[in-house]
Amino acid sequence: MVQAGGVAGEQLRSFIERIERLEEEKKGIAEDIKEVYAGAKAVGFDTKVMRKVIAIRKMDQADRQEQEALLDVYLHAIEGGQMPEAAPAAPGDADDE
Repeated sequence: MVQAGGVAGEQLRSFIERIERLEEEKKGIAEDIKEVYAGAKAVGFDTKVMRKVIAIRKMDQADRQEQEALLDVYLHAIEGGQMPEAAPAAPGDADDE
């Protein structure tokens, strides 16, 4: 193995070439995904919403719930509204006297 300055040349070349091949594959896959979105758009689907759905599906349940709760809090804050009660009081409850 050829070493220059303590670096194994053949091993380094192998890593670099492998990364280059994977980058080419990634480029091909990105083109395939782009084509699928174009096909979906051609039949009337909203691709921005599709991308959001995919992002949400990648999240685990706890992260998704936390993000939804924060979104709700932020929307209420900028709209100047009150946060909804946990459960609305039914007519005839003891508090309605």
